[in-house]
Amino acid sequence: MITNLNNNKMKNSILILVMVALISACGGGDKKAELEKLKKQKSELETKIAAIEDEIAKTDTTKKEKLMEVVALPVETKIFKTYIEIQGRIDADENVALSSEIPGTVTKINVKVGDEVNKGQVLAETDARAVYQQIADLQTSLDLSKQVFEKQKNLWDQKIGTEIQYLQAKNTKEGLENKIATMHEQVRMSKIISPINGTVDNLNIKIGQAVAPGMNAISVINFSNLKVKADVAEAYTARIKTGNDVLVLFPDMKDSITSKIHYASRGINNLTRTFAVEILLDGKKEYHPNMVARLKINDYKSEKPEIVVPVKYIQKGAEESFVMVVENGKAVKKAVKIGREYNGIAEITAGLKEGDLLITEGYDLVIEGTEVKATKG
Repeated sequence: MITNLNNNKMKNSILILVMVALISACGGGDKKAELEKLKKQKSELETKIAAIEDEIAKTDTTKKEKLMEVVALPVETKIFKTYIEIQGRIDADENVALSSEIPGTVTKINVKVGDEVNKGQVLAETDARAVYQQIADLQTSLDLSKQVFEKQKNLWDQKIGTEIQYLQAKNTKEGLENKIATMHEQVRMSKIISPINGTVDNLNIKIGQAVAPGMNAISVINFSNLKVKADVAEAYTARIKTGNDVLVLFPDMKDSITSKIHYASRGINNLTRTFAVEILLDGKKEYHPNMVARLKINDYKSEKPEIVVPVKYIQKGAEESFVMVVENGKAVKKAVKIGREYNGIAEITAGLKEGDLLITEGYDLVIEGTEVKATKG
């Protein structure tokens, strides 16, 4: 500061002396010419003075260097978790495609798409008139055979007649009963019956349409019993178990739920080298079978809060990893030990403590001992 004042005084003194000398020399000449000459000389003197000042400033060691500005944040602790991300799908345990058990023509459809149905409910029927006619004919014969059997039994009880006559009457009656039972079974097979409680999700038949076994006629799904299934690579068998926490995201629904793995298979698929995991759904939302789901399975959780640092602030040295922190107004290099990493965040197991000021901007420009001015980001 004192040097600058001296320089300014010297500059002003030189200008005054020069101007006085020039004025004295020129006397009473042309004032305009005199003024222009003075201005020119003043400009030349100012240029020379500025050059001298620059040279002095370069060699002036009394001027304090400006501190390097950095941004620093206090280090925090939290429970560190890592996740395995895979894709799955929604599946229904009770998802059935029903067809007629015997060939026939559809004569009645008792439901429509969206109807709630119960186990054992008849959903549709095919033409069974011929079977009913056979049952009626057999019933007539059965009524007669029962009468013959009762009479033959009474005689046999009284020791009248032969045993063979009794056995023949009994065999005839039972044979007709079995035939009628078979006919009733054919009547049942002519009907499409729901084996579960659920909702009619698809109806592929019409009145008068011919159907056959194996033809998908009606689909019924139990939407209250859905789950998410996924196949996980064999490499994760030691890290994923039944009971692991899992975040299930449904991109199409823009929704997510937190749950646990209900079951993790212990068998490895020979072809895909994967094992299956299942997560149960509560049925409170309108999930759709075969909908895509993304699973984030928690495979690691620290036992206590740990120091965590973004990976981008960790620098690699020849023999160690380190970060730059601020201590007593200076940049300090801290060697750190890294645990697990996930999603750009590293678990620090040694080298830092809670509250340390981690340099987050300018960390790659400072070296050990650099004086810094830290501001909080």
